[in-house]
Amino acid sequence: MFEALVTLCLAASDATCSARLLPGYEAPTEAACRDALRDAPPDPKAVPERLIAEAPVCRPTGEVLEMVEVAPGVFAHEGRIAEPDAENRGDVGNLGFVIGETGVAVIDTGSAPWMGDALWRAIRARTDLPVRHVVLTHMHPDHVFGAGVFERLGARVWGHADLPRALADRQSDYLQSLRASIGEAAFVDVTMPTLTDAVTDRAEIDLGERVLDLRAWPVAHTGNDLTVIDRRTDTLFAGDLVFARHVPALDGSLRGWRAVLADLQGMDVARVVPGHGGPSLHWPEGADPLARYLDVLEQDTRAALGAGARLSDAVKTVAQGEAAQWELFDDYNPRNVTVAYTEMEWE
Repeated sequence: MFEALVTLCLAASDATCSARLLPGYEAPTEAACRDALRDAPPDPKAVPERLIAEAPVCRPTGEVLEMVEVAPGVFAHEGRIAEPDAENRGDVGNLGFVIGETGVAVIDTGSAPWMGDALWRAIRARTDLPVRHVVLTHMHPDHVFGAGVFERLGARVWGHADLPRALADRQSDYLQSLRASIGEAAFVDVTMPTLTDAVTDRAEIDLGERVLDLRAWPVAHTGNDLTVIDRRTDTLFAGDLVFARHVPALDGSLRGWRAVLADLQGMDVARVVPGHGGPSLHWPEGADPLARYLDVLEQDTRAALGAGARLSDAVKTVAQGEAAQWELFDDYNPRNVTVAYTEMEWE
C-alpha cells in the first residue's frame, strides 16, 4: 500500500521539518496514489502561514501503531512506561479505537502529530469505515496532541466541558516541555484540539449497532476526566483515572479521585483500558493497586500533617512503602504528595 505525505517546515527555520500523512489518498500502487493526488489535490490554504509545505509525494505506508484487540472490535495501544524523550518520541500513554457498523471512534490520540498519523494507519489496516469521532479523556499532553489528522478529516471531537479551558491554560507549557524532551520537528504542525461536543454529564455516540457511553466526572485525576464505555463488549476506557504499573499522577483532587475510583469499581464492566499500563485489566480487581496507593497517600499525608511535618519533609516520607510497587515512583510521588498535602492542609 502507498500513502501521500507532505513535508512541512517551520517558515522561521526551514531546517525544522517533518513529513506528515495526508489521509484519504491510500492506494494499492504508487501510481494510483499519484492519480488520487492529481484528481483531488489537497488545499494549499489548509497549511498554516507559519509553515512551508513541499509538494505532496507518494510513499509506501509508514509507521503503524501496534494495537491489541482487547475485545471484538475494540483496540488498544499500550504506551511505554517512561517519560517522553527522543527515543520514545512521546509514546508514553495508552489510546485506542472502536469499530462500529458505520464508523470508528478514537479514544485519545497520543503526544504528537506522528502518533495520530500512526494511529490512522492502524485503523486503516483494519477497516475502511470513516473515523467519525475522537474522544479525549483529559487534558494531559500524552493523550491529546495527535488529534489533528482526525480533525482535518472532519471527525467530531468530544471531551469534558472543562477541557478547553484547561488546555488553553497549559498548552504553552505542555508544548515547551515536549519540544525540549522529544524535539522541535515532532511538533511543527501541532494544534490544540478544538472540541465540537462538550460533555457536562453524560452523552452517547452511535457507531452503528454499537453505542458508546461517555461520562464526565468531578475533579479527580484532573479537573476534566471523561470515560467511555462500549456497551457491546462492556469495555471501559478509563483514561488516567486508572493506572497500572506506572505510578499514579495526581493533578486534581486526592479525595475526589478516591470517590470516583470507588464509583468506577462499582460498575458492571468486563475489562478496563487504563491510561497507562495494561493495555487491558480485569475489573474491578484491576484497580486494586491504584486504590491501595491512593489510600496510603492520603493516610500518610494526614499523619505527616498531624505530626506538624513541613511539606519539604513530607515529600521524602509519604507513601514510601509503595515505592517498590510502581515504576517512575521517584518522578511522580513527590508531586502527588505536594498536591495531597496542599489539599488537606486546610481541612
